[in-house]
Amino acid sequence: MIFSSPFFLFAFLPIVIVFYYLMPPRAKNTFLLLASLVFYAWGEPFYVALLVASIIGNYLFGRSLDLVQTRTGRRVVVMLAVAANITFLGYFKYFNFALENLFFANELTGRLIDKAPHHLPLGISFFTFQALSYVIDVYRRTSPAQNNPFSLALFISSFPQMIAGPIIRYSDVQQQIEHRLHNAPLFFSGVRRFVFGLAKKVLIADVLGMTADTIFASDPASLTAGAVWFGIICFGLQIYFDFSAYSDMAIGLGRMFGFRFKENFNYPFIARSVTEFWDRWHISLGSWFRDYLYIPLGGNRGGVVRTYINLWTVFILCGLWHGASWNFVIWGGLYGFFLVIERIGLGRLLQKAWVPLQHIYLILVYLLTLVFFRVAEFSDATMLLSIMLGLGEQGSLPWSEFYSRGAAITLLLGMVLSVPIYPWVCTKMVPVLRYHSLRHWLCQSIMIFGLFLITIMGIATNAYSPFIYFRF
Repeated sequence: MIFSSPFFLFAFLPIVIVFYYLMPPRAKNTFLLLASLVFYAWGEPFYVALLVASIIGNYLFGRSLDLVQTRTGRRVVVMLAVAANITFLGYFKYFNFALENLFFANELTGRLIDKAPHHLPLGISFFTFQALSYVIDVYRRTSPAQNNPFSLALFISSFPQMIAGPIIRYSDVQQQIEHRLHNAPLFFSGVRRFVFGLAKKVLIADVLGMTADTIFASDPASLTAGAVWFGIICFGLQIYFDFSAYSDMAIGLGRMFGFRFKENFNYPFIARSVTEFWDRWHISLGSWFRDYLYIPLGGNRGGVVRTYINLWTVFILCGLWHGASWNFVIWGGLYGFFLVIERIGLGRLLQKAWVPLQHIYLILVYLLTLVFFRVAEFSDATMLLSIMLGLGEQGSLPWSEFYSRGAAITLLLGMVLSVPIYPWVCTKMVPVLRYHSLRHWLCQSIMIFGLFLITIMGIATNAYSPFIYFRF
């Protein structure tokens, strides 16, 4: 069940909202927890028990950290907690990847290893990272251990952000779980944010994704440089609007139930360097790796060389987090490389360069590295890169073969909305409407309702709506 499915929009969500607000205050969390488990079970009926097991295990680790007072004892408990969570994630997400590499290694020596099918539970990376943030924060004493197992269960399994992010920190919602306010302005702002996210997903990401999928489904050797560039630009915007759309919808849903989640994207394409890009892109993931991996590794405290090694290590693991494939490792390693050379001196040169050149540099890095993110096979990725850069033999399929008026309009719209033009327009409109609050509210309501209707028509006429978080 994804947020853009008719069943979620017209059955699950309305029913949950109505009954949630009919519940007495003390029963709201329990009801929301049950709704979240039903939501997860709808997509993963056989793996909801694993989610419950993760909740119980991390609750016990948190309580143990609260009871054990010695430094050595607490360190043992947190190491066990981290090991258990990483093992849990590693078994389901990376078992086949490890087995494939063992199979390759053993082929060289004549021994064979049978590989069994292995299913990846939805959202396992997201809820495991949230659980890890909880036990580590309790260990660091930045957050108290949760005595109520149902409250911790709600934090880990809350359906607005469980399967597609953003990654929520326990410290950010600890107070909100027990005490949060519900009011009409917050609820309406949640509806508005959810509709914006839904529109981004359906009207932009899915349309561009269909074009990108058509291009990359072709034989790489048959494509011209123009076709590859057209495909990777469409995919680059699809990824941004899909990722940020789910964050918007999660933030909106959270507000409908009284939660205030932090922002996860901040117009990353206006960045002037790779360093700034990662301060704006998937903020919850970047900050998680910074606080729970980069800083514990030593951060920038161990000298220049150690800092560079730590950066590279973090981004290689960040790539692996996105998927169990060497291409994801390469994708993360490339970003680590650019972050390192920006620290070495490229960053200072960029600051002195013409501002449009800074943006062009960032966009080129984003698009070229994205080839490894999109293409599963290393040989295909390198072939496409050589075609894009004019270093390899080009095929006969031009970009016009995949062109459509709808894709072109959507591509242009995506480019416009990927920069902060809409917030600028809103700031210009507010002074005009500020003395007429009713007019302001009516204008917003009409706009949101109209956008929702257009989006629903898009859902009804387009069966293509991929859920690209299956690997997470």
